[in-house]
Amino acid sequence: MFSPPKSVWWAGVMLSLGVGALCYVAAYKMVEYDAGERFMHQARNAQYHISSRIDTYSDVLRATASFFDASDRVDREAFHRFVRGLKLATQFPALVSINFAPYITDAQREEFEKISRNSGDGTPNGYPDYVIQPPGRRADYSVITMIEPIAAFRWRVGLDITHKPAVAQALAYARDTGEVSTSGKQIDMDSFGQGGGMAIRLPLYRKDMPLTNTEERRAAYKGSVGIGFSVPRLVQLAMDQMQVRDVRLRLYDGGESGDRSPAAPTPSLLFDNKLNNGDHVRPADQFSIVLPLMFNGRQWQAHFSAPKAAWSSRFDLFLPWLAMLAGFIGSLLFYLLIHTLSSSRMRAIKMAKVMTKELRDSQAKLQQSHHKLRRLAAHADQIKEQERKRIAREIHDDLGQNLLVLRIEADMLATRTRHRHPRLHARAKSTLSQIDSTIKSVRHIINDLRPNVLDLGLNAAVEWQIAQFRQRSGMVCELIEHQRDIRIDDHCATAFFRVLQESLSNIVQHAHASLVRVELRQAGGMLSMTITDNGVGMRASNRNKVGSFGLVGIEERISLLGGVCSIIGSPNAGTTVAISVPIDHVPPPSSDDITDIKDAGQLAANVVA
Repeated sequence: MFSPPKSVWWAGVMLSLGVGALCYVAAYKMVEYDAGERFMHQARNAQYHISSRIDTYSDVLRATASFFDASDRVDREAFHRFVRGLKLATQFPALVSINFAPYITDAQREEFEKISRNSGDGTPNGYPDYVIQPPGRRADYSVITMIEPIAAFRWRVGLDITHKPAVAQALAYARDTGEVSTSGKQIDMDSFGQGGGMAIRLPLYRKDMPLTNTEERRAAYKGSVGIGFSVPRLVQLAMDQMQVRDVRLRLYDGGESGDRSPAAPTPSLLFDNKLNNGDHVRPADQFSIVLPLMFNGRQWQAHFSAPKAAWSSRFDLFLPWLAMLAGFIGSLLFYLLIHTLSSSRMRAIKMAKVMTKELRDSQAKLQQSHHKLRRLAAHADQIKEQERKRIAREIHDDLGQNLLVLRIEADMLATRTRHRHPRLHARAKSTLSQIDSTIKSVRHIINDLRPNVLDLGLNAAVEWQIAQFRQRSGMVCELIEHQRDIRIDDHCATAFFRVLQESLSNIVQHAHASLVRVELRQAGGMLSMTITDNGVGMRASNRNKVGSFGLVGIEERISLLGGVCSIIGSPNAGTTVAISVPIDHVPPPSSDDITDIKDAGQLAANVVA
């Protein structure tokens, strides 16, 4: 088995196994990296959704405060209509309650409770009669007097929320700063199936009182509005956006933002979607990331973790083995090939002859395929230009006319409402501005697809493109025309226009030129165009740059027309693109064609105006 002839084969097998093992490791690392990137992306998406919903609920709180500030007195019926209009169940599904708590001093307690004992509406699910809870005398109170939906929270009416020190401290901070505050403590919402929740509050101040410092804000303070939302529901809505469901999310409250003191509290767990199941996956077999979340001045931490296998498809799991098999077989075949080639000179010569014959056959097939591909490319290019022309005309004829009619109607509306309806006039002017912007975008789209000026002839198209180039780049561009009316077919004119367009685009991007000269000439049955610039020139390596097809496209267009293309450039000596194509005489357009072109031009002018 290990005799000299056989040991050569064993060496090949061992080498192939080593290559296969390397391919397995490389493919495994690649699959694991891709899966990790997908996990990171999904985790950051969930982080963004949670942050967005927190910001949305903060906006609802500010809207509620504005509702109270807009009226001298808000009764329970108005508050109920306001909350009902928010459509919490559909628009803010994690938002559980909205409430109002006026500020009451101990001196005002007797008068307040005298009224509150008879403040109920008498319905089973409505507002009850109440006194301040919990019992006991305190210096001041923040008593919930209005809360929606009342049916689920009528037991909280009359609750003094400042009886808890953490809430009292958060309310004092909000009163003195005017900012949104939260105690960071969870609220028990299990009584109505929502799990743990969080509350944020915003202070309210009396009208027409200064609020420039802490003393003035304390004097003007009249109460606060607050919202409560379900943390599990909030997080679950974000988790529903993830493609993989087997993801564990643990949400921690790390205390106030920027608090780095040694006495800072240990992060407390707010939510764990697998609290009951646990996580039995080894750390080495799972992805994990910790992302920060800002919650109204408090620092939250979102710990995402998921098994690595959940982020890989069946093909991903099979890919390392496939790579190992391919590496083993490929290496073994390569080794066998080398061994076979070195075994005998005669066999090598014979194989070389066979390979030469096959190579010649392949070259013939390749040449034939090359010709087919060129014809296919020409056909595809022609179809593309026709499709651009069709789309541009449909946009011009349909969308352009509709926008023009819409602009006329908006302009009439703005004119008629100028004096009698100022607000409607302002909206009409804004609409008119949007229509003008849309018309401008439509015009750009049409010109990008196929400028209407091509229907007026090559001369007009070249002049228009040069004018656009001057306006866009600020360069000096000279046009030399030896004939004012060059008549060629649409296919050839489009090719020349695209060559000019691509050349000017290359000059803007790469040439750093200050002067461009374009010369257009028709003589002896040949149509020639030369584009010259005084820029930095072009190196030979730029012609074969990977991913660059501009110059290749120019040469291919002219070659398909049976013409000649010359691109000459050297460093710091500018670049010259010269093309020449044989053309046949094309008769002048008929009067009907001229009328159609004029009508198209007039419509384009109307749309632009």
